[in-house]
Amino acid sequence: MNRTIRKVNPALPKPLKILNVAAYARVSLEKDSMLHSLSAQISHYSGLIQRHPGWRYAGVYADKALTGTKAERPEFQRLLADCRAGKIDLILTKSISRFARNTVTLLETVREMKTLGIDIFFEEQNIHSLSGEGELMLSVLASYAQEESRSVSENCKWRIQKRFEAGEPANWRFMYGYRIHKGIIRMDAEEAAVVRWVFQSYLNGYGTTEIARLLRASQTPCYCGGMWTPKRVLDLLKNEKYAGNALLQKKYVPDHLSKSEKINHGELPKYFSEGTHEAIIAPEIFERVQAQIERNRRKNNIARIAPQHSIFTGRIVCCQCGKRYQRKVTRSEVAWNCATFLRLGKAYCHTKQIPEEILKQETAAVLGLREFDGAVFNERIAEIRVPAFNHLIFVFRDGTQTERVWQDKSRRDSWTEDMRLRAAEHARKRHVKEVGEQ
Repeated sequence: MNRTIRKVNPALPKPLKILNVAAYARVSLEKDSMLHSLSAQISHYSGLIQRHPGWRYAGVYADKALTGTKAERPEFQRLLADCRAGKIDLILTKSISRFARNTVTLLETVREMKTLGIDIFFEEQNIHSLSGEGELMLSVLASYAQEESRSVSENCKWRIQKRFEAGEPANWRFMYGYRIHKGIIRMDAEEAAVVRWVFQSYLNGYGTTEIARLLRASQTPCYCGGMWTPKRVLDLLKNEKYAGNALLQKKYVPDHLSKSEKINHGELPKYFSEGTHEAIIAPEIFERVQAQIERNRRKNNIARIAPQHSIFTGRIVCCQCGKRYQRKVTRSEVAWNCATFLRLGKAYCHTKQIPEEILKQETAAVLGLREFDGAVFNERIAEIRVPAFNHLIFVFRDGTQTERVWQDKSRRDSWTEDMRLRAAEHARKRHVKEVGEQ
């Protein structure tokens, strides 16, 4: 018997799936033309998505003036968040270099989107990330994009280095007391008068905290609408540019991926260029102020180099103002205090410093350890809150809390042998001076 086979077509056509489609764009704002480029990209993608019969417009995410090597782009992160929330099925972008120049960032993002079933289409390369050869092609092309970023970064560093060697300031865009336009530096008479007053006040015996308080009380405008703080006053006093000179390459960028600036502590050469612009402060006054700063530093036992990052950084919260505690290092101790207190004084937040030794002791006790262990602290404790003097609330990662009350050391117990010797020497010199005056 012959078998008869007949194809049966479905009675109803398969419905067209509507895809939620978004686009991602990124430009640098170093040139005005890039603004038009961003506007053009947004218009292009908006029209393209809305004209497609199978697509539903889910928005255009656009980052400005941010490098493609950084993952911390706000619009990029918002795009990823919406993808995780199931709001997007397809992402359109111009090219790999616009999406990410970091190979690791690109592949991590592509793989995460793949697990969510979200496709990424790169127009210039004509690649869909969900296609069979997509990830291999993307890894190769992203490596080229990352190498291009490195090459551009090295060329910029070389150009800036040559300008430094020639004594020409680079990337100097603004500074209190001056107006800078297209490389031309002019003095601002009103702000220059404030600068002179700050220098003279410091020589007259006023401290940076008192100078900052007087500037706030008189409502004197600060940098870019900010607030006068002791640190800002000290930075102003230490800035050699007010004497008409420029110390070049104070900071540097160690790599092209993070783009983070670091203070140059000798890793690269510095260049001191004299007479680069009009001085606000006479050189001899500037040198007198630097000598006074050094005398005050020694007198107050302030560390010369800024304190390094600690495991407690960002983990101690002031319950009075909500700010985080900061580390303060002197030659005699390491302690923590509220950032508001350190910047603006007790009138804004009256708190008490906590010796780091006490922090470690109390943390070890809360964790049931014989001595402080940074790894265990990091694993189990989310933050430390300071509600009042000598009180600490340890918040564990599971949500539980433990309160501790610590005791101040007696003056006798807090003194080291070195401190006792210095005090004895000071008393001896004072006695000799008093005898001599008699």
